[in-house]
Amino acid sequence: MRKIHSLIVLLLVFMVACTQGGRQKGNGDYTIRTEVPERPAGQQHVVGLTAPKIDTVRVGFIGLGMRGPGAVKRFTHIPGTKIVALCDLHADRVEKTQVILDNAGLPRAAEYSGSEEAWKELCDRDDIDLVYVVTDWKRHAAMMVYAMEQGKHVVCEVPAAMTLEEIWDIVNTAERTRKHAMMLENCVYDYFELTTLNMAQQGLFGEVLHAEGAYLHDLSEFWEYYEGDWRLQYNKKFRGDVYATHGMGPAAQALNIHRGDKMNTLVAMDTKPVNIPQYLIEKRGMDVDSAYMFANGQHTMTMIRTEKGKTIHIQHDVSSPRPYSRMYQLSGTKGFANKYPTSGYALQGEMLGEDVAPDLENLNAHNFVSDEVRSALMAKYKHRIHRELEEKAKEVGGHGGMDFIMDYRLIYCLQNGLPLDMDVYDLAEWCSLAELSRISIENNNASVEVPDFTRGHWNDVQGFKHAFVE
Repeated sequence: MRKIHSLIVLLLVFMVACTQGGRQKGNGDYTIRTEVPERPAGQQHVVGLTAPKIDTVRVGFIGLGMRGPGAVKRFTHIPGTKIVALCDLHADRVEKTQVILDNAGLPRAAEYSGSEEAWKELCDRDDIDLVYVVTDWKRHAAMMVYAMEQGKHVVCEVPAAMTLEEIWDIVNTAERTRKHAMMLENCVYDYFELTTLNMAQQGLFGEVLHAEGAYLHDLSEFWEYYEGDWRLQYNKKFRGDVYATHGMGPAAQALNIHRGDKMNTLVAMDTKPVNIPQYLIEKRGMDVDSAYMFANGQHTMTMIRTEKGKTIHIQHDVSSPRPYSRMYQLSGTKGFANKYPTSGYALQGEMLGEDVAPDLENLNAHNFVSDEVRSALMAKYKHRIHRELEEKAKEVGGHGGMDFIMDYRLIYCLQNGLPLDMDVYDLAEWCSLAELSRISIENNNASVEVPDFTRGHWNDVQGFKHAFVE
């Protein structure tokens, strides 16, 4: 009887372990399964979604704190747009942003402020085509869903959603309303990343097998500037990579995620938190026990494997005193690209071409090519988007110009009825790391299944590409 009792206890323990978080492990592979809800009846996927052309894109901005005013200023430089409405909880921020319109010689926009629900009034207007969300993370998903339900296209600062429930809500609403839902991931328009993507698409690296990305940025000087301490408090409560999209975006585009390949599983782990708890003790006078009840690890690492047998490595660290880095690496069968800490390319000699480096015998892939060759390569493979927008982008600015390029491309695609550069499934995949990495870490670094947010349509389009009017 004791043996039977012991077996029953072991079975119960195993069943509990297999269903933590309401998710079950697979048959023998020890992967934690994530639910993929059935697509609601009458709803279709939005891979490659296009919408009717909009000659003049009428925009409403929600959130005018750190990032919002810069976005409004950039839009004053984009032809074919009209800034219709501005919204922030604080009226003084709305007024300061109105001055941007004054200085640009544009009419003032309608104002919304003073209430936690004021943003809904903006979304309810019938003279807005696009809602541009620039608030704190915890409001993003609800605002996106509501804007689409009111018949608006919507774009949102990163990350657009923090849980799988929020992600599925955004995906289902986009599919039901047939409205664009895009996350404003600016790093995919960086000069090095976009040039390198073009090189990869032209076959310069052979078959790209591995990509890396990260957000390594010491925020110790910034914590006090987040209203209501929302960002530090979020990190205090949640483990996992809560800010993965800057690294994920360029990596996913280079590997054609949901455009011929898909992410299958991930494994995540983290270090213990040290610097932020010390900050809470030294700067805020928090007692030691409370300060060290901090969920987010100081350094978080996530490894992802794709359907086609490729890998992605993503890292997150916002408290270590190390140089800013998004890592960004591509490793292929014929070449390698690296941005941080030193940008460079290593290529097999025959991949360079005599028009770039005639002295081929002095080059090999054990080292980066010379600065002269790197410059020649980047000039030769400069992306069409940069050829058209580089000078204007540098003039307008926004993270060196990539913010302007992001906004310009968004409006260009809306005006011409083209698919956006990033769709709702990109949003879903890149944001999903927040919860999926947490599940892995909290289950002893277990393998976790990455949902197919396209629900079977990840292979309909072959290869990531930017749409243009030809």
